[in-house]
Amino acid sequence: MHIVRQDQLPFVGMSHQFVGAENGDVAISAYLVSAPPGRGPRLHRHPYDKVVFVREGWARWTVDGKDHQAGPGDILVVKAGEVHTFINIGETPLVQCDVHLSPHFVQENLE
Repeated sequence: MHIVRQDQLPFVGMSHQFVGAENGDVAISAYLVSAPPGRGPRLHRHPYDKVVFVREGWARWTVDGKDHQAGPGDILVVKAGEVHTFINIGETPLVQCDVHLSPHFVQENLE
């Protein structure tokens, strides 16, 4: 078994980063997001699927040009190659777990 504390993971931008290849050699990676109001990533895509679990707050997700609102309890499946971004549209932190179905993060930024 491999155990790591969230606060021991690298914190970049607005999330702790769990890289599966470096933590127990597992086939997933995850961004543990805590985005302040008005923040989100640049438009991007991945060569693998990802599943997002929204825990707290509200986001506007744009996926392949279509807008969607997501809040606590929502689970989003973003398929490989879909161009996407999100922004925290609430007044409190957006807390979500973005599970990437890859042992490493691979991201193509588009803007």
